[in-house]
Amino acid sequence: MKALFWSGRVIAGVTALAVSAALVSGCSGREEGSAPELPEIIVGSDEYAPFNYVGSDGQPEGIDVELAREAFSRMGYSVVFQNIVWDEKDNYLADGSVDCLWGCFSMNGREDDYAWAGPYMKSRQVVAVRADSDIRSFSDLEGRRVAVLSSTQPEKLLLERISGDLPHVAEVYCFEEMDMVFAALRKKYVHAMAGHESALRELISGAANEYRILDESMMEASLGVAFSKDNGILAGELEQTLIDMKQEGFTASVLEKYGMDTAVLEVDELG
Repeated sequence: MKALFWSGRVIAGVTALAVSAALVSGCSGREEGSAPELPEIIVGSDEYAPFNYVGSDGQPEGIDVELAREAFSRMGYSVVFQNIVWDEKDNYLADGSVDCLWGCFSMNGREDDYAWAGPYMKSRQVVAVRADSDIRSFSDLEGRRVAVLSSTQPEKLLLERISGDLPHVAEVYCFEEMDMVFAALRKKYVHAMAGHESALRELISGAANEYRILDESMMEASLGVAFSKDNGILAGELEQTLIDMKQEGFTASVLEKYGMDTAVLEVDELG
């Protein structure tokens, strides 16, 4: 795992679904009366707790994992979770290694890049600092070092300063994993870290008194599931399934299980 550094300015460093062969009952090698195998759909994501992570039993867990299992089960698919390097997500999608990208993925500014199912939830992009830090607002980030996950909205917001409320930071440290983002703050290599609020709260949950999250929000992100642009039919089917799950209360029950406020479900459609 590597960190990519840009000092002062810029620091760098479905395709066809995976369908099981034959679904006709009575095929050679299958026991009579056994249930037919479901076609597989491969979901690509990196580790981003509490949305997608590996549990103590070595199996995928998280909010998006549970939503994906339920949604694709309703649609008649068996879901397979593929851990990917998020920086390379478009390559995985293009070569068919995955059928969709699902892992706290912000639609904002990417509306035309994919066929989307969503938004199904919203999330604030925020900044966390050490409890003893003198950083109290965005303006205090002027000339400071900030850690982010590579190829995410905070990276773009800080480097391109899309919002006039964001200051000129001295350095943006880009990492491939959120654990490394947190480690940079914990070891005082940086003054702050930025990301989805739920993910940052998960990271600091074991030492909540040692860190705090600034009140201001960098942006409110609308989360969706991304398919290749030629897979709009499947994206549309998933979107309707997610709407049904939300209306039935299933999505809220998953959020409550992970200690999240169900207010994040009150999201407007993107224009």
